[in-house]
Amino acid sequence: MEAILTDCIQNSLRHFMFKNAIFLCERLCAEFPSEGNLQLLAACYLQNNQAYSAYHILKGTQMAQSRYLFAMSCFQMDLFNEAETALCPANEPGGEIPNGAAGHYLLGLIYRYTDRKKSAIHHFRLALSIDPLLWAAYEELCILGAAEEATVVFGEAAALCIQKQYLHQGLASPNSHMFSEDYNLVSSQKFGSEDISPRQFKHTQGNNIRDIPVNHHGTAVLSGAASQSQNGGPSNVSFYNTPSPMASQLSGVAPPPLCRNVQPNGSNPNTVNTDGSPRSVVNSTIQAPRRKFVDEGKLRKISGRLFSDSGPRRSTRLAGDSGANTNANTMAVAGNGTNSSSKYLGSSKLSSIALRTVTARKGQTWANENIEEGIRNEVVDDSPANLASTTSSSFPSGDGRPLDKDGATVLVGGVAVSCSKVISGASEVLGLLRTLGEGYRFSCLYRCQDALDTYLRLPHRHYNTSWVLSQVGRAHFELVDYIEAERAFSLARRVSPYSLEGMDIYSTVLYHLKEDMKLSYLAQELISTDRLASQSWCAMGNCYSLQKDHETALKNFQRAVQLNSRFAYAHTLCGHEYVSLEDFENGIKSYQNALRIDSRHYNAWYGLGMIFLRQEKFDFSEHHFRMAFQINPRSSVIMSYLGTALHALKKSGDAIKIMDRAILADRKNPLPMYQKANILMSLEKFDDALEVLEELKEYAPCESSVYALMGKIYKRHSMHEKAMLHFGIALDLKPSATDVAAIKAAIEKLHVPDELEDNL
Repeated sequence: MEAILTDCIQNSLRHFMFKNAIFLCERLCAEFPSEGNLQLLAACYLQNNQAYSAYHILKGTQMAQSRYLFAMSCFQMDLFNEAETALCPANEPGGEIPNGAAGHYLLGLIYRYTDRKKSAIHHFRLALSIDPLLWAAYEELCILGAAEEATVVFGEAAALCIQKQYLHQGLASPNSHMFSEDYNLVSSQKFGSEDISPRQFKHTQGNNIRDIPVNHHGTAVLSGAASQSQNGGPSNVSFYNTPSPMASQLSGVAPPPLCRNVQPNGSNPNTVNTDGSPRSVVNSTIQAPRRKFVDEGKLRKISGRLFSDSGPRRSTRLAGDSGANTNANTMAVAGNGTNSSSKYLGSSKLSSIALRTVTARKGQTWANENIEEGIRNEVVDDSPANLASTTSSSFPSGDGRPLDKDGATVLVGGVAVSCSKVISGASEVLGLLRTLGEGYRFSCLYRCQDALDTYLRLPHRHYNTSWVLSQVGRAHFELVDYIEAERAFSLARRVSPYSLEGMDIYSTVLYHLKEDMKLSYLAQELISTDRLASQSWCAMGNCYSLQKDHETALKNFQRAVQLNSRFAYAHTLCGHEYVSLEDFENGIKSYQNALRIDSRHYNAWYGLGMIFLRQEKFDFSEHHFRMAFQINPRSSVIMSYLGTALHALKKSGDAIKIMDRAILADRKNPLPMYQKANILMSLEKFDDALEVLEELKEYAPCESSVYALMGKIYKRHSMHEKAMLHFGIALDLKPSATDVAAIKAAIEKLHVPDELEDNL
């Protein structure tokens, strides 16, 4: 009876009939009460998003698998103290973490969200040492800014570890204990961890609920129930496990990660756009340098009040209102009067079109890239073996003896596979992870152009996936290239219309482009796809914010926070809306909440710096801008405002140096040039200031504040005719009401000496 019920329960879970599984499992526990069966019941509740039920069922249990599941339920309920205690009992200070790599990964998340970065890094690295294919652990290390190069993490040592998992155990059943010893040796290695804190610590918020996929729950429980059955019946191996010889040979050893091959949303073996369509890939790294002009609506907000109208905007980039105009529908006129709007109509870039044209030919791909005037043809090997250049296909076995690859076979996923194919397959997987990992690491370090170059090395079929295209869009977003970012995100949406990956950033891209129709459509689509996703409500909030309805936008962002309190970006968006409503106190709280979740969320540091700058607390402002600058040292906007704070602190020399760095970092951004001219004018270096402003006129020919500042300089030079001319041009460019009043006041006092004007 117990075996039949267990099989029916697992079959129900396999077909996502959670209600039926819960009912049958309650019958099983009533008839055959055991901790193993309680684990199965807890798995059913966890699969059904009822962590609180699993919490009460498993509270007080002692088996390793029960402790892991209890910690999982505590983690979902934000009970980090109890979760840590379950994984690391106080009476077993040197005890083994249950579930091996998965346990270390979960413990790393707990440490991360309780602000113990070194301990979190320690356990994420341990998880990777046990299971090199645990991508989520490497992703967390990248987010924390502590990831090693992907070529090291997914290198030869990782290949040897995978070889032991699949080959050594499958070939040497008489020596089955050998790998167990190796496994225990790896999982019990001591890494220096300086800040393991006491068990008692404050309850803190975390980041994204995606950290622990739901399928991990069922995986851990079902495998535990199968291996820890106390009734001697035939154990039914969980369908969530990847079947391998390890299952029967590692009893008593912490199992490897249990759901490496699980796809929560179902697998789709069909790749998209594998026909080599030239427009199926966003190519953005091979291009001619280009200039991006700014419309008067963008830069007008720069004038006066230290660019306060541009304010902190909601990007992971921040360069919205002070950056260059990227609206494809805006007609930008260059300095020579030539209409440049047609530049936006190309396939990939404004003037130089670089297409990655791929045609399958005998396992290889020919990539034809049109680079300005020259044509470069290169062969790109699109076969999986191209990704496995580092690892060898003839690794020795665990005992130092060469493997007989020709005759031996092992079970992988329930299928008999030859040893040579297992080795080559592991090399191909690691080669793919090396490219993806290096690109993601560059993105987290804000080396966005390096990330784009790395992603372009991916095979065509992998580049055209939702995750990669979303990462490409993020990289363009950080580079303030909103047109290319929009193109990448729209492709990602076309490839996977059901995926919400990066859609919060996509909505911000549309916000900056002022594409209100597209943004409204996207928000409605996301809400209809998943009303319980934070990304959906972020898109809706951006839509209202674009319409200047900040109160409604704030409610939508608060809903996003309510749905996922670990979503740092949603907290930052709340802070932006509070600032727009002049509610600085709540804005500070929102930014601080974001930083509690992710201390490297640099735009929250930026938001705090902007608040203190507007409150004229320049010391605090400089500190927060410096923190943002340390995280993202390539942001022209952050450097510009850091220079503004330094100038306010009478550190004009340092301010000019940082402004020069900002200008070099992004020639398209007029903000640092304008601020540098202001600083030079305050130092009475009028000729240098005029030189900078003349150059700025080429980038922003329709910006009234540039001409107003030039008028002030000419007035100081007693060149009243030129001053009047520039004041008139500034008024003709339709500045804001505040700027109009300031310009008219300057005209009225045009012939008043500066000394008398200061006394008036």
